[in-house]
Amino acid sequence: MAPRTRAEALSRERIVEAAVALLDADGERGLTFRTLTERLSTGPGAIYWHVPNKGALLDAATAFVISTALTVEPAGSPQDEIRAIGLSLFEAIERHPWLGQQLALQLSRSPRGSVTPRIFESVGQRVSALGVPEATWFTATSALVHYIFGAAGQNAANSRVLGPGVDRAEFLRAAADAWEELDPEEFPFLRAVAAEARDHDDREQFLTGIELILVGMTGGSRRP
Repeated sequence: MAPRTRAEALSRERIVEAAVALLDADGERGLTFRTLTERLSTGPGAIYWHVPNKGALLDAATAFVISTALTVEPAGSPQDEIRAIGLSLFEAIERHPWLGQQLALQLSRSPRGSVTPRIFESVGQRVSALGVPEATWFTATSALVHYIFGAAGQNAANSRVLGPGVDRAEFLRAAADAWEELDPEEFPFLRAVAAEARDHDDREQFLTGIELILVGMTGGSRRP
């Protein structure tokens, strides 16, 4: 048997996993073919054998992370599975700060690409299983997907703005204290919810949003 070439020995999966690690560490700016060749201890030709350019590499890294996040075991009811998928995507975007922007770009640039159809299909199958009218499947699924992207992306953006040296609980306390000091006639709502904002849990808040959408589309009551 003939020995494998370097390009054959270096798998596409290894390249994509290394790209994800570089993106997690330094963002899109940190992902270059030079840094990738250094990390993999190989030459650029072996990488180009599998991935033609940086754009294709970003797409592959995004698809890799999303396919992992969408691997959700059946959890009972369609509602339970939607919650599980939503939380899995939320946590993926939180773990990979570059992911939210790439999802937004792919959603607007290439709706027929590998990522967008997978997400819509995964959520949409559960929406159709809820028994809602078929005429509302697209609208209901879009509402869920865009909520997940928006809420998860904003949470990840907040984490980036705060930075690693900022204590989240301390930041929330300071924000809530500032709201409580606002003019009561001009800002009655913010003053009323300040205490809740001070102690809220991001994941629970995210899941509450999904719950509200599910209740709205099924006409049922919220779970206990």
